[in-house]
Amino acid sequence: MALNPFSSGTRLRDMIRAIRASKTAAEERAVVRRECAAIRTAISERGQEELRHRNMAKLMFIHMLGYPTHFGQMECLKLIAAAGYPEKRIGYLGLMLLLDERQEVLMLVTNSLKQDLNHSNPFIVGLALCALGNICSAEMAQDLAPEVEKLLRSRDVNTKKKAALCSVRIVRKVPDLAENFMGLAASLLKEKHHGVLISAVQLCTELCKASKDALEYLRKNCIEGLVRILRDVSNSSYAPEYDVAGISDPFLHIRVLKLMRMLGQGDADCSEYMNDILAQVATKTESNKNAGNAILYECVETIMGIEATSGLRVLAINILGRFLSNRDNNIRYVALNILMRAITVDTQAVQRHRVTILECVKDADASIRKRALELVFLLVNDTNVKPLTKELVDYLDVADPDFKEDLTAKICSITEKFSQEKLWYLDQMLKVLSLAGNHVKDDVWHALIVVISNASELQGYAVRSLYTALQAYSEQGSLLRVAVWCIGEYGEMLVNNVGMLEAEPPITVTESDAVDAVELGFNRYSADVTTRSMCLVALLKLSSRFPSMSERIKQIVAQNKENMVLELQQRSIEFGSIIQRHQSIRSSLLERMPVLDEAAYLVKRASATQATIPAYKPASGVTPGDLKLPNGVAKPAAAPLVDLLDLSSDDAPVTSTSATTTPNDFLQDLLGIGGTNLSTAGVPSASTDILMDLLSIGSSPSQNGLLDLSSPAQEQKPVSAIPQVVSLVPEPMDLLGSLSSSASSSGTKSSTVVPQAADLLDGLSASTSVSGLDDACPSITAFQSATLKIVFDLRKQLGKPQETTIHATFTNLTSTTYTDFIFQAAVPKFIQLRLDPASGNVVPASGKGSVTQGFNVTNSQHGQKPLAMRIRMSYKVNGEDRLEQGQVSNFPPGL
Repeated sequence: MALNPFSSGTRLRDMIRAIRASKTAAEERAVVRRECAAIRTAISERGQEELRHRNMAKLMFIHMLGYPTHFGQMECLKLIAAAGYPEKRIGYLGLMLLLDERQEVLMLVTNSLKQDLNHSNPFIVGLALCALGNICSAEMAQDLAPEVEKLLRSRDVNTKKKAALCSVRIVRKVPDLAENFMGLAASLLKEKHHGVLISAVQLCTELCKASKDALEYLRKNCIEGLVRILRDVSNSSYAPEYDVAGISDPFLHIRVLKLMRMLGQGDADCSEYMNDILAQVATKTESNKNAGNAILYECVETIMGIEATSGLRVLAINILGRFLSNRDNNIRYVALNILMRAITVDTQAVQRHRVTILECVKDADASIRKRALELVFLLVNDTNVKPLTKELVDYLDVADPDFKEDLTAKICSITEKFSQEKLWYLDQMLKVLSLAGNHVKDDVWHALIVVISNASELQGYAVRSLYTALQAYSEQGSLLRVAVWCIGEYGEMLVNNVGMLEAEPPITVTESDAVDAVELGFNRYSADVTTRSMCLVALLKLSSRFPSMSERIKQIVAQNKENMVLELQQRSIEFGSIIQRHQSIRSSLLERMPVLDEAAYLVKRASATQATIPAYKPASGVTPGDLKLPNGVAKPAAAPLVDLLDLSSDDAPVTSTSATTTPNDFLQDLLGIGGTNLSTAGVPSASTDILMDLLSIGSSPSQNGLLDLSSPAQEQKPVSAIPQVVSLVPEPMDLLGSLSSSASSSGTKSSTVVPQAADLLDGLSASTSVSGLDDACPSITAFQSATLKIVFDLRKQLGKPQETTIHATFTNLTSTTYTDFIFQAAVPKFIQLRLDPASGNVVPASGKGSVTQGFNVTNSQHGQKPLAMRIRMSYKVNGEDRLEQGQVSNFPPGL
């Protein structure tokens, strides 16, 4: 039979053929425009009803190509209102494609849907249910829910299946209607048809999400039915219509297991009822097919989600262990994901698969490697840390360069967190630095230096091990930096084999070898300013430890006097001057660094890590004060900002509520940029962090800040700038400014260019001693309360009446030890102040010991104005912050 050239199928096919034959987008748009114009004409003309469904079919195809088809929406409604099934089918299909629940036009179709839901033809009822399940709005759900409930009792299985799926949409849109469907959903679970069962299970799942009452109802009435369904489908014989790769209906398996997980979560009775069937599914399901693995995965998820017995959980984790040996990357990845959650439930069961998990760290797939490494990190504890770390370190040597950074970070974190002895920690860190030193972050090797500084018994072993490693792995930057620092500090231990351990083999290193090692690093890393700077400092220190090598070291240092990098040029000039012209002070100047404060470093490191957390992702329930540190040291609370400018009052500070400025603006105020006036009435709260940094509030005693401030008692009008803010670390140009013959009286002068090889220590002759002080002035009690006493010993500089050296002694008058002790001072702007590091940060109880700290003051108006000083002491008593402050006004006259 010849096809009618005007039939619906032919014309639609012709349009599709013409669109596909278009060679350019412009030709395609032209075809679409012509067809749309013809359809508009047909819509506007009456008497074209027989072509309406054909035009709607073409509009749906045009819509799928992305062109606008809104002008055909009303045609959908006309087709739905037609009496015939073919027109209704095209109309409902167009309704689902061209409209959505937000369209106001949709309200017009509610009545047609209601009529079709009550139609005698089950196929038309199916069309209405399908459309309602796809585009149903909340208003339509409330209007048509009774009809859908009625259809759930239908005898036709297809109608019941579609009504159940439509009910899912209704419950999702109007959760209050959930109670209307609870009984019907439970009754559907008794059906035999798998299509109805899977729809009913999906409806029950949605009811559990929508209503707690529905959840409790289904727990009481559906558990038995679900167990029966799962048992029947697991034990059923071969059925071609449901079979997938030899597994009977895996889709129904998975839906039932998901619903059982929701019902059993937090309910011990339901969980106990499920245990047997879950064990049966876990043991009988084949794992050699993907469908079986999908069922096993969902079964494991259910077991881990309900209140299962410990034996069942072990069975689930063993299934995951088998997954890890599967060749499919996806199966291994999901197994690792579940194991990361399971480790919080049963750590011992997961530990049994440690060897397999370690093998996954070496997998070729990058995502599996990363996930396995995170799981290994969670598996580490005090008993297995050494073997696991050894495995990871051994793999580090052959790992891909892209993976080394993550692997190195985890090894370092494990080592720092679980190290029980410093010798093991040093050995592991040395291996990491040797194998992947270029991937180690700065804070890791900084922490290693702090540990070495605190381990006096291992300093010799550390410097010898680092020297030996440096000979073989000199290309590792972090290894070189740590080795250079240790050689500079403990070079004599390296040469003389001091502090040898029992099993440590002796090595022979001469003074020249030690200098060669530093020089090698200096020449190799010509582009790294940090490494070269550290090498220069190490060479300077070795010139004091090895006097016979001074001349050679001076020549190496002098090579950078004309370096283009100002930092290296300046260090070279200054260090050369120290080596050549100031040998009398060199030994005291270059003596070994004091022990670094490990607790303060950990606090600073943890604070810096916390500061990198994005502000929009705060950890739930965690405040900055709740920060947990690896060694159990609590982060000190930020001390309140004290009005150090107020030299006329001893009252407690009052929090200012003045208008805030940005940190940059406040820093400009401090530096006097732009002539911005700064009042002493209050401190901008937004700049608290900057001011805390300048005052070193909350830092260790070795970082006490120095602050010279103008006194409001001297003049009432606001000052335009604070003249000088001095930090403990001097500017490089003033490396030994405290020993200079003359002190600058103003902190605002710009430094001048140093002439070639100028001696920065010209004020000191080669025979000048470091301590050149006159007779001591009378000591004064600068501060005394019921808890703390401070005594100042005053000494004058020879020939410098305006300079005074003060030696402060802090004595604890209570029976409780003070920890984290910090002393701070502020003076008027005509006085310059420089604080030295304190002798410690722990003040013994009952006056059985004391902490001392020295500082220099220079009175630029000596003889006209007396010394005045405001002091503040912060410390901790049994972990509680304490703060005391006062004013020192009893200095002897003439200072």
